[in-house]
Amino acid sequence: MNEIKIFSPATVANVACGFDVLGFCLDSVGDVMVIRKIDKRGIYITKIEGFDLPYEAELNVAGVSALAMYDALKPDCGFEIEIYKNIKPGSGIGSSAASAVGSVFGMNELLGRPYNKTQLTAFAIKGEALASKCEHADNLAPAMFGGFTLVKSVNPLEILEIPMPDDLYATIIHPQIEIKTSEARAILPKDIPLSDAITQWANFGSLIHALHTSNYELMQKSLHDAIIEPYRSKLIPYYNDVKTVVLKAGALGCGISGSGPSIFTLNKGIETANNVKDAMKHVYSNTGIDFDIHVSKINSGGIKIL
Repeated sequence: MNEIKIFSPATVANVACGFDVLGFCLDSVGDVMVIRKIDKRGIYITKIEGFDLPYEAELNVAGVSALAMYDALKPDCGFEIEIYKNIKPGSGIGSSAASAVGSVFGMNELLGRPYNKTQLTAFAIKGEALASKCEHADNLAPAMFGGFTLVKSVNPLEILEIPMPDDLYATIIHPQIEIKTSEARAILPKDIPLSDAITQWANFGSLIHALHTSNYELMQKSLHDAIIEPYRSKLIPYYNDVKTVVLKAGALGCGISGSGPSIFTLNKGIETANNVKDAMKHVYSNTGIDFDIHVSKINSGGIKIL
């Protein structure tokens, strides 16, 4: 096999109280990538559709992660990468992570799987760092593994797969404004009150337990962010309005997806997820801001071959 076509999914990171460590994978939106093995050594990005991104491998997230793997393995071949970009950069649903994971996953398949998923994620971190100016894996891990993932450690990289209920759906609104991850990090406080930290880790531990036990009531009580949301929500127009109406519509919880501007909810069942979609649409339809809304079952499989 010299060519592979893959679907690299969008993801939600942080998940309210899980800043930089927790994420989940979406099923309804993602990039398509074609990876091709060639005789000429090196990494070459030959086609990009959807958004204006650099073709130079060392300036492109997919290229940087591919180069990290290529330099480690030193194969007697090269690779061409085609990117069909469906996840808008800066949308807050893991656009850069999808590119970073896609290139290394495809290369690994064509080379007979010399690396496991954790090792591939470690290469992808190098590409993600190009976009966000720091090494983190809370979007990369769910894109690679699927479902909910907990990044226990980045150095050394350790990823835990978290079980989840079968009937869990996400509804996500993406206002068409841009928030750069690096800028969204810059506004965060360097020190936080101990009381807020205690609240946060209690919520986080409870959320992990709720996912393990399919306890929707506990999940609803746990999806609260005491530390990050008060700062980043100011960057997202009408954030508090959206949060109010989606909770009334039955969402289990609402939060900022990654660094924003996308806003996510988790919902029990497709009917509630669609009710939440209507509530989100009602808020933003009167604002003059363009938006997309995605309703998605949580993707348990992650990146896949098409």
